[in-house]
Amino acid sequence: MTFDVMQFSENFTILLFHYDGRVNEWDEFEWSQRAIHISARKQAKWWYAKRFLHPDIVAAYDYIFIWDEDLGVDHFNAEEYIKLVKKYGLEISQPAVEAYWEPSFSITKRKNDTEVHKEADALGMCSNLHQPPCTEFVEIMAPVFSRSAWRCIWHMIQNDLPHGFGMDYVFRNCVEPAQEKIGVVDAQWIFHFGTPTLKDQGREDNRTDKVQEIDIRRYQELGIFKYRWNEAIKNYCNKKGIVSSNYKDNLTLPQ
Repeated sequence: MTFDVMQFSENFTILLFHYDGRVNEWDEFEWSQRAIHISARKQAKWWYAKRFLHPDIVAAYDYIFIWDEDLGVDHFNAEEYIKLVKKYGLEISQPAVEAYWEPSFSITKRKNDTEVHKEADALGMCSNLHQPPCTEFVEIMAPVFSRSAWRCIWHMIQNDLPHGFGMDYVFRNCVEPAQEKIGVVDAQWIFHFGTPTLKDQGREDNRTDKVQEIDIRRYQELGIFKYRWNEAIKNYCNKKGIVSSNYKDNLTLPQ
């Protein structure tokens, strides 16, 4: 794990989801004693979030960080991050990203000349700079939600779709106006190393097969999520007398 929880002060509660069954190995770190550890083998973070982060359980917290394990935080300070989120009125946010490769979504790439940005500079995977994922968008890798936004997001998580693929395209439905309340924080940024262990459970001998297996599962889940979301939109529009094909949140994603 790359993640250094020392970048989070005692004002934060650290909850670690262990999907490799390794819990005692963390005892060597002093901070591990103040963390909450939950272990369930071969599960993904949204599986844990749905079961252990019910909005009523975490209602005492102003912000909920749902982060992957392969993030470098040498240039990140959680207290300063929260100050910027409050300053810009962000209900859904993420730190900007640096990596050895171009990010999956251009909007997440760090800008050097601003504290926060809310739109991408280049199309990348977008067909329109004024539509997600070029605006009103943060990636599922390292989102941060306000208490009220999390109460909405939690209900979007599907019990049987633990990878959460596609959810980031519909996060915007949980805040209004989304173009103002969703943003990427450049002044506090993270590095994406791209070395999660879920795909190989810490073993190298079966890594290739596991990578393919997990990728297939994720895209299967994406198809299911798209279908369920669009069916929900159709039902909503029917009740409201709206033509569903004209509804702005009908979910169509780039392949």
